[in-house]
Amino acid sequence: MENLAGEIHHPGRIEVVCGSMFSGKTEELIRRMKRAKFAKQKVGIFKPSLDTRYSNYDVVSHDHNSIISTPVDTSTSILLLSSNLEVVGIDEAQFFDEGLISVCNELANQGVRVIVAGLDMDYKGIPFGPIPGLCAIADEVTKVHAICVRCGALAYISHRLVHNDKRVLLGEREEYEPLCRECYRKVIEEEEQHRKVSEKDSV
Repeated sequence: MENLAGEIHHPGRIEVVCGSMFSGKTEELIRRMKRAKFAKQKVGIFKPSLDTRYSNYDVVSHDHNSIISTPVDTSTSILLLSSNLEVVGIDEAQFFDEGLISVCNELANQGVRVIVAGLDMDYKGIPFGPIPGLCAIADEVTKVHAICVRCGALAYISHRLVHNDKRVLLGEREEYEPLCRECYRKVIEEEEQHRKVSEKDSV
């Protein structure tokens, strides 16, 4: 954008792309980042260093599209490594600390376009990490949806298929399935009934 004085002004903003697993969040992040690179903007993309599912360094979607990224351990590192960047992308943002909210706000206030992708809920349907706070301060929020594998409706949640109570469990289709709200409710009821039967049989 150019104002009346002929000076170039780069408006900062925060864009959040959120939803369940297999909904295309990373795909959309990569698409926006590649458009910015094509426009010859200075871009940088970051991901949590714990996410090594497809690559130690690249951000890779479930469809195997990829873009070079920088793995970091904390949100503060993003701020330190973003000097002179015009567009900053952040993938799997739910795994970052709550400081990511203020980091993104500071970058946007400096005139940087910040594009964040992440899960808005964990496998229990509980708001996940800094994503809810980022949605609150974002200039634009895009909620994307996978398709429920049981009925074909829009998915609501990433249902965990393996027995593990850890909140952070990296996985793919062997560990998670996208379900709509109704199918998720039925599955939880079935699992609860199965648990009660198992406890009764073990007595």
